[in-house]
Amino acid sequence: MKNGIRPDPNKVHPIKGYDKEIYIKPTITNPNIIVGDFSYIADSDFESHVTHHYEWNGDKLIIGKFCQIAAGVEFVMNGANHQMNAVSTFPFYTLEGWDMEPPAMADLPLKGDTVIGNDVWIGQNAVILPGVHIGDGAIIGADSVVGSDVEPYMIVVGNPARVLRKRFDDELTALLLRFKWWDKSIDEINSLIPILTCSDLNRVREELKARL
Repeated sequence: MKNGIRPDPNKVHPIKGYDKEIYIKPTITNPNIIVGDFSYIADSDFESHVTHHYEWNGDKLIIGKFCQIAAGVEFVMNGANHQMNAVSTFPFYTLEGWDMEPPAMADLPLKGDTVIGNDVWIGQNAVILPGVHIGDGAIIGADSVVGSDVEPYMIVVGNPARVLRKRFDDELTALLLRFKWWDKSIDEINSLIPILTCSDLNRVREELKARL
């Protein structure tokens, strides 16, 4: 282990003396936010980046392991949605003095849980809209607005976010999804770092095949 220190997913500040990057999991207080080990955000508070997350909707934000979330990223949850199947979208029921009961859940455009896979990199100021599913290993470009699902190991950019390209060919992507390095033990992941950070993708491919 580097400097004799073992990686600890329950430690809030993984960089000594620096409080603007935190492991998210040990800071979560909302039971409808579920985050895997070692996922971090470049900020000192994660839950402020999750907006319109009202418990009566019951939607969850689920983030996998080893995700890298830049400053300014926002996860917009289903509470931001207004009724769209009537002639007015104005939410009278939320404001004092208006004679309107809350609409039925069926009348609201609820999109379900927002799910982020493992080893996903979300660039600065990106916005993830309600109900989006982002696959393992995807990269979300800075300032992107993601309103639809993203397949594993894709790079998406823009507003609305569109696929820029695949990160790897289909064979290597399939190997990575089978290998699931993020589910290995800390010791095994440490031993895998030379493979996980190797730019010779043919070597990586062969190493993964040998280990599967």
